[in-house]
Amino acid sequence: MQREDRASLRAGLTKVLRTVVYLAVLPVLLLVAGPGRAGEAWPQFRGPHGDGTAAARKLPLVWSETNNIAWKVQVPGRGRSSPVVLGNRIWLTTALGQGLGKARMGPDDVQTAEHITFEAVCLDRTDGKILWETPLFDVDKPAPVHRLNSWATPTPVVEPGQLYCDFGTFGTACVDAKTGKVLWRQRLALDHQVGPGSSPVLWQNLLLLVRDGCDAQYIAALDKKTGQTIWKTDRPPISTPTADLRKAFATPLMVRSGGREQMIAAGPHWIVSYNPATGKEIWRARHGQGFSFGSSPVFGHGMTLFSTGCFKAELWAIRVDGEGDVTSTHVAWKCLRQIPVMSSPVLAGDELYWISDEGIACCADVRSGGVHWQKRLGGTYLASPLSADGRVYFFGHDGKTTVVKAGRQFEQLAQNFLEGPLAATPALLDGAIFLRTDSYLYQIRKQ
Repeated sequence: MQREDRASLRAGLTKVLRTVVYLAVLPVLLLVAGPGRAGEAWPQFRGPHGDGTAAARKLPLVWSETNNIAWKVQVPGRGRSSPVVLGNRIWLTTALGQGLGKARMGPDDVQTAEHITFEAVCLDRTDGKILWETPLFDVDKPAPVHRLNSWATPTPVVEPGQLYCDFGTFGTACVDAKTGKVLWRQRLALDHQVGPGSSPVLWQNLLLLVRDGCDAQYIAALDKKTGQTIWKTDRPPISTPTADLRKAFATPLMVRSGGREQMIAAGPHWIVSYNPATGKEIWRARHGQGFSFGSSPVFGHGMTLFSTGCFKAELWAIRVDGEGDVTSTHVAWKCLRQIPVMSSPVLAGDELYWISDEGIACCADVRSGGVHWQKRLGGTYLASPLSADGRVYFFGHDGKTTVVKAGRQFEQLAQNFLEGPLAATPALLDGAIFLRTDSYLYQIRKQ
């Protein structure tokens, strides 16, 4: 065989092999990407990694009700869950109420209802058109929720084919992501006192739930195909006789470090790392008597960073390579300056950013906790900040979003205003921000 012929044969075989590999991989790629923009997804609370960081590029810097709004649609009912996005679809949860009222319950102003219908809603990403609405649970005289909360605050989680919706004590359901058909329902009851808050996460074949209530505190894993409980683990003991001081609302964070998988769940008095396959504790640390917080942990430089909540919130950094009680051995640093109870911190490179409930933004060195800058942005804050494309976005309850340049010196890039209230953390995908207020869902994009 001539040299030219051998080269031609090799080229032909290479082309055939590439075609075979492409045809074999293509169905998998389509399954993962969904029926739209390949590879783009914001599948759970605070994004692909659950920590508020995004690889999104070309995000809008400025917007208003009349500028850079691709579409704005009214959302039925009321809920403070975040939108999740996969392919060309967006999903969120909501609560449709009858006989709504207000009351005072101990120190809290609460919302009451005669009846609540809990729903999942699917929208088209291109134009915001509602494709389906599925009722999941109907509850007469549901337990009240705090005025800053809602009956539909936990964010759903989506994967190709299935959407998982959790409403805390009111129920958990899995639906067909394309049609809205209910695949299973489950209920893990407890007393939130002021409504649900912690969002579910997926790990392999499990749907993981945190239940830190006034009457019970535990972690549970459900089989994502059937809804049946696979394991359930009680939280560490809480040394208070007051039920109100036993609750919390943080979403867990999945971490892989040192060759092991960890589910890190901050709760009242303790932060604990669990083996997600079995629910067995890996390590725990007592952070004091903190409780009633919605702030969720983040991970970086071998440490988890989290807020301790009420009474006096502190920001702690704990190395995640320990075992057993690591309170006295693995706390890297603490910060006491303007720490949030409700929103979560976010990392951008070597800097950690957060904003207090009262609107004071901070930037610190993630390795030492040393604060680089502190700036009053004004207003109140429930939604968590997000980092993407060299920027940090802070979302105010009144609908104001402040965009700053990520870095050790404070540099404000823009301030944008929409009609609030805004409590749900938005979703960021290339070129677009999906932002939910109490009444509307927006796609914000350069026009």
